Amino acid sequence: MRYSVLLEPIQESGFEGCYYAHIPVLDLTTHGQGVEGALAAARELVETWIAEKRANGEPVPTETTALIGHIEVPGSILSP
Repeated sequence: MRYSVLLEPIQESGFEGCYYAHIPVLDLTTHGQGVEGALAAARELVETWIAEKRANGEPVPTETTALIGHIEVPGSILSP
């Protein structure tokens, strides 16, 4: 199975060089060091999650199409 992973740099102190890895169709998020570390963490999380779902006789969602969109938010909204 193939799943889309959205990678996002973590902007928090102590997480320099780390990325969030979001798997939208499964509503899962993890993180890892660098892009490869985040992808490896995502793969491990998804494999474990799928195994648990199957062990409980639950369906495992598959992804058919993934789209990423962007929106603009006025800067004045972000300022206090």
